[in-house]
Amino acid sequence: MEAGGDERAAAEVLRALARHVNCLSEESKATRRRALDAIREETFDSRLSSAVLQDVFAALLRPLLKCLTDPMERCRESAVHMIADFLRSVPRPEDSLPYLIPALSQRLAGSDLPEPSEELRLAMVEVLSLVVEVCGGRLAPYLDHMVRILQRTIVDPFPEVKKESCRCAVSFAKCVPDHFHMQSESLVKPLMQTVCHQHFRVRLAAIEATGAVVQYGTGRSVDDVLSHLAQRLFDDSPQVRKGVTQVVGGWLLHLRDRYSYFHKLIPLLLSGLDDKVPEIRLLASDLWKQIGAQWEKENEEDLKDKLDFPASPPARYPTGAERPGLGCRELVVRNLCKVLPAVSRDMTDWLVTTRVKSAQLLRVLLLHAEDHSTQHLGLLLSALYRACADGEPGVVRSGLESAELIGTFVSPEVFLKLLLPHVENSFSTSSSCPAAPLAVLSAALRGSSGGALRPHLGRVGDTLAHPDVCQGSQQASYLQQLLACVRALLSTCDGDCETISLQLLQVLVTVQSAAGEPELREEAQEALRTLCRVQALDGEVELYRQHMEQLLSWLSNGLPSWSSYSVQRLQLEVIVLQSGPVIGEFLPQLLPLLQASVQPSRDPEMRLHIFILLSKLLLDASNTLDSQGRFSEHLVMFLLDLLLPNLVWHAGRTAGAIRAAALSCLLALLQGGALTGEQVLACLDEDSQLSRLMACRSLFALLSLAGKHLRTDALNKIYPELLKRLDDSSEEVRATALKALGLWLSCLGKDYDTQACRPHLEFLFQQLLLHMDDPESHVQEADRLHLAAGEWQCFTKACGVQYLPPPPAPLPLIKQLQSLADLGVVTIP
Repeated sequence: MEAGGDERAAAEVLRALARHVNCLSEESKATRRRALDAIREETFDSRLSSAVLQDVFAALLRPLLKCLTDPMERCRESAVHMIADFLRSVPRPEDSLPYLIPALSQRLAGSDLPEPSEELRLAMVEVLSLVVEVCGGRLAPYLDHMVRILQRTIVDPFPEVKKESCRCAVSFAKCVPDHFHMQSESLVKPLMQTVCHQHFRVRLAAIEATGAVVQYGTGRSVDDVLSHLAQRLFDDSPQVRKGVTQVVGGWLLHLRDRYSYFHKLIPLLLSGLDDKVPEIRLLASDLWKQIGAQWEKENEEDLKDKLDFPASPPARYPTGAERPGLGCRELVVRNLCKVLPAVSRDMTDWLVTTRVKSAQLLRVLLLHAEDHSTQHLGLLLSALYRACADGEPGVVRSGLESAELIGTFVSPEVFLKLLLPHVENSFSTSSSCPAAPLAVLSAALRGSSGGALRPHLGRVGDTLAHPDVCQGSQQASYLQQLLACVRALLSTCDGDCETISLQLLQVLVTVQSAAGEPELREEAQEALRTLCRVQALDGEVELYRQHMEQLLSWLSNGLPSWSSYSVQRLQLEVIVLQSGPVIGEFLPQLLPLLQASVQPSRDPEMRLHIFILLSKLLLDASNTLDSQGRFSEHLVMFLLDLLLPNLVWHAGRTAGAIRAAALSCLLALLQGGALTGEQVLACLDEDSQLSRLMACRSLFALLSLAGKHLRTDALNKIYPELLKRLDDSSEEVRATALKALGLWLSCLGKDYDTQACRPHLEFLFQQLLLHMDDPESHVQEADRLHLAAGEWQCFTKACGVQYLPPPPAPLPLIKQLQSLADLGVVTIP
């Protein structure tokens, strides 16, 4: 009875609608519009039952579909909305498919009568989505039509149409999974064109649609979409990056052929672990754990031993890092050989964002691979060199973190065997950044353990102290990494560094000598203090005392090639200035080195620097060169072999500057207390003949250099001691003393007060007279040689005689003295 009532009600409605349906064919736009409004009024506004609407819809469908081509937009709009309302209300919407789908295909994908209105195209796509929703799997026979429509609407110029089309594609793929794969590849190209749209919501919709199309399609589509999805990992929109993470994670969990694409999909998902947004990082982490657990369950037989006997985390595992599960680690290990070459290649990409992402991904891969990264160490080191040489701080930071992981997971015996040759030959390779191998080495040392490094410390120390390494460059970046290696050794090995204390000290001295920035020198000083602390030494002085002999020998090896630009000269400055009183304990080794470096044949600018350094030392002699009170023992050598050759006159400003620098050393020698008259005079009474001879020669050298500038009281202290040596048992000492007395006489200048010093002059004459009144002829001959005419004039002038012609050369000294006595200058007893 109820069915019959519905049929009668439907018949009545259709009779009432007959006139309005006929009006849909009228030429008047207003008539057609009123007819559509009347049809709506008679159907939906009358609240008819769904069964009645089913019969009415069947009768009205073709007239309504014909209205989709109406010239009047308002009529087309009314027809579309009415069709949508019927689809929502009727119990069997699939009955309309044979007519509805071709009509929509003609309006949305056809070339004859395409829909020009954006809003109406959107409404039609919404109707299509509604059809998918209410019809589901019954759309399978219309697969070709659906795909043809979506191919066009996905690339529609109107963004809203794009988004709705992508949502429709997702729903359709889920509704007909058994048939969709036959046409799925046809949607890949339009989706990839849309995935780069300027609106982030459109991009997100395209990514979600891609996920469904590939999921329910063929695995071959993965290769076509992979590069596009990888680019979306750099998208500025967090929603888009989150969408990529969800899609890739879904594929790794549910894609039928996922095992074939693990090596391509895993890098995309792991990249999300370093995303800037915490929500995306958490999503990627959760998905990755699910994937690892699922793979672990699927391969339980292969992993039985590892599951039953789980390996403990490596020593020095990164603090704060959660160790991935066994399934996650195994997935990375088994695909690492395929992933690493691509990651390494992307680390050289011209885009900064690509390089940063690749460097971050490498760190995540190493965290999963652990000790399995050993077999790929050559490729890893090459990639890390490029990362540490990158100009982008983010790439460098991730590269150093990866290098630390290599130090943590790989045996030092292995990574040092490959790494140290690159450090030694960093300047002979084509690398644009010689500091990169040092940066990788320092990070690997930080990541390693002291116990593992202990057997290899000697080789590491020798490599760092090698001239080609520690003196390889004066660039701040290179020195910074050299210093970082030392700090890494000190922090990791602590007290074990005592075995390479000398090598580390050589490196630190080199860094300080070559560094131009005060901050870098201060960092090197701090490392030096740390080196003292790990050896339980009182301070830097003790450290230098421990190695001074080796340091001076180290500097002497390259002495012939020194120049003003040599780093060895700077190293010498650092050593002697920082060692303080220790340098006074090693004068026999230091002075020959200084002497060789200031020979007149050497580089003038370098000699100038050395003399300036000597002046600094001599001004504080008690705390440097004369800290042990032994400098006077080397005074003759210092004056005769080091200073005097540089006081010889040569033309030119450079030679004048060197003479001035040498004279400043002499002044510093006298002012700094390294040389005192009492010290030299006291040596004249030594028991050793050699000491007395050296003392006489020292006085001669002193008088030659500075005699005319000595005060009267200083001169009067010198001659009595020389007079004593005229009675020395050694003929050589007597001759040298007499020669020094002759020089003393020439030092009596206009400032010498003869009246006040008359007793001294009389005493000197008396002693000389007694000495020269010698029966031996060779003694009388010596006075003629050592008291020449020049000294005679100086002496007579000092005695107050205006003019006295010099005696002939053979005239003995006693007669000269007698002539002065005759003038009444002195009294001879």
